[in-house]
Amino acid sequence: MALEGDGIPLLSAGFDDDDVHQLAAAKLQVFSQRYTRNRRLVVGALLHCGPSTIAEILNHDHALAQSSTYRSLVVLEEAGVVHRIVTTDDHARFELTEEITGHHHHHLVCRGCGAITDVSLPSDVERQLDQALAEAARRHRFTTDHHRVDLVGLCENCVDR
Repeated sequence: MALEGDGIPLLSAGFDDDDVHQLAAAKLQVFSQRYTRNRRLVVGALLHCGPSTIAEILNHDHALAQSSTYRSLVVLEEAGVVHRIVTTDDHARFELTEEITGHHHHHLVCRGCGAITDVSLPSDVERQLDQALAEAARRHRFTTDHHRVDLVGLCENCVDR
């Protein structure tokens, strides 16, 4: 595992669960936060379930309490371990950040049921998208860190209803 400039490990494409947990612990340490048992359980749930609501995280691991899961997600989000995906329903989804997983992707967000599907674009399309977004940011004198693209519509189950 290579190291970033601030000593945080970078994951390669062949990461495993231990690598994810080590990186999460390192990111939390930068924010003077500990990688507690509950935070580890939340990261583990997201690692195995993908984008999840709080209810789905709690269903994945019954050792988690709802109040501590909320608190853990706030800290993990502030440290850049997870990010919130805003959907059109009342329940946000959470997933591990690209920096943690090493996997850049976008989302299909169903406005009917709130389901989220990860999608990856071909590398040439991703390069063109990066260039177009960089140009738009430059025109507005805006400095970007990264981009996220969410396509909102109806999944195949909701279209058929």
